[in-house]
Amino acid sequence: MVNHVKIGLLGCGTVGEAFAELLVERRASIEAVTGISLDLVRIAVRNPDKPRSPKLDADLFTGDPLDVVKGEDVDIVVELIGGTTPVGELITTALEAGKPVVTANKQLIGSAGPELFAVADRAGVDLFFEAAAVAAVPILRPIRESLLGEEVTRVAGIVNGTTNFMLTRMMGDGLSFEEALANAQELGLAEPDATADIEGHDAASKLAILASLAFNRSVVADDVDREGIVGLELEDFELAAQFGFDIKLLAVAERFADGPEGSEEIGAQVFPALIERDHPLASVRDSFNAVFVTTSAAGELMFYGHGAGPRPSASSILGDVVAAADHLVRGTHRRVPVGTPAVLRPTQDLRHSFYIRTVVDEAPGVLSQVTGVFARHGVSIRKVDQHGSESHARVVFVTFPATERALHGALEELRGLGHVRDVSRVLRIYK
Repeated sequence: MVNHVKIGLLGCGTVGEAFAELLVERRASIEAVTGISLDLVRIAVRNPDKPRSPKLDADLFTGDPLDVVKGEDVDIVVELIGGTTPVGELITTALEAGKPVVTANKQLIGSAGPELFAVADRAGVDLFFEAAAVAAVPILRPIRESLLGEEVTRVAGIVNGTTNFMLTRMMGDGLSFEEALANAQELGLAEPDATADIEGHDAASKLAILASLAFNRSVVADDVDREGIVGLELEDFELAAQFGFDIKLLAVAERFADGPEGSEEIGAQVFPALIERDHPLASVRDSFNAVFVTTSAAGELMFYGHGAGPRPSASSILGDVVAAADHLVRGTHRRVPVGTPAVLRPTQDLRHSFYIRTVVDEAPGVLSQVTGVFARHGVSIRKVDQHGSESHARVVFVTFPATERALHGALEELRGLGHVRDVSRVLRIYK
C-alpha cells in the first residue's frame, strides 16, 4: 500500500528548482524504499509565468504563497524563499495548520528558531532544517538524535563555503582578497553582494543553530561574536605559512562549566584563525565544509562535505522531506531539543593564543619595550619573528593563551607607544 504525501514548495530559485527536480527524479526510488509517494502539487513563486525547468509542470505554479501554506491538498511545506519577512509568518501559519515544514533558511532559524520550534511542538508537527547549517553535510540530525545523550563540550568548524574557497585561493594561489572574491562570484559561489559571507553573518547564523542543538540552550545569531575575513592581506598568508599555519574562517562554540557559582556558560565566536597545517580542518579546501564535535564519551567526531551548491543543498532538503513524510504517515513528530536561553561567557573572558603583526621603529630597546607591555598585561610571548630595514622593522609575535581582555589591554597600550608605527593584524590561533 502506497501512502501519498503532497508537497508544497515556497520559492523556486536556484536551490528551489534543484530541489523540485531532484524530488521528481528520486520519487520512484523513494517510494520503492519507504512506501511513500512524494507528490509535488504546488509551487509558489513571485512570477508564475517565468520559464522554468522542463521537468516541472507549468500548472504547479502559483503567485500566492497562501495557496501552499493553507492549501488543503498540501501536507508538507518546503520553504526556500529565504529572509525573515514574511517567511516567518508563512512558516508559522503552516505549522499552526498542522503541516510539517522543511526549510534551508539559516537566517530565520538562526534568529527566530526557538520561537518556531515552540510553535511546531505545540502543533505536534516537524520543523526540519538540516540544510540551514552546512548544506549537504548531515550534522544536525546526528547532534539532535545520535548525540542527544552525550555531553557536547565544543562545536567548531568551517561552515561557509564561499569564504573557504576564497581563503584556499589566497593561501594556495596567491590571489588578493579582491581577486579571490571575484573568482568566487564568477563561479557562482558568492552572491554579487557577498557581505553576509565575508563579514561572517552567514557563519554566525549557522553557529547559532549548531550551538543551540549541541548544548540544548537557545543561542541566536546576535549572541555570536563575529569577525569576517575583510582586510586579510597576502602578507598574513605568507607569514602564516612560515610559522606552519593555514588561515581559515572558523565558527567555534564551547561549553564552560566554571561560570559564577558553578554555573554553565557558552562562548560563541566566528573569526579568521591560524590553524596548524596538520590539523584536519586545515585540509578542508575550496567550498567544502567540516565540523568537529567534541564530546565527553565519544571524543572528537568530524563531519565533512559540500558546504555550498544547489544540488548538495537539495539533497539535504529532500532527506528532511522524506523524514517528515515518514513521521506524518506514522502520526508522530520529533521535537527540537532546545532549552532555555544560553548564559553567554563574555568575549573578553575567552582565551586564545594570538598572532600579532606590528611595525616598529628600528631603534635600540624597542623590542624589549614592546615585550614589556605584553608582560604587564599578562600576555606571554611564545615566538618572535623580526625583519627590518634601517628605519623600521616588521615584528610578528605569537603568544601563549591569554584572555581577549588581556590582549586588548596590551594592544591599546602598544598603540600609544611612540616607537610603534602600526599594529597591522591580530589573528586568533585555533587549537
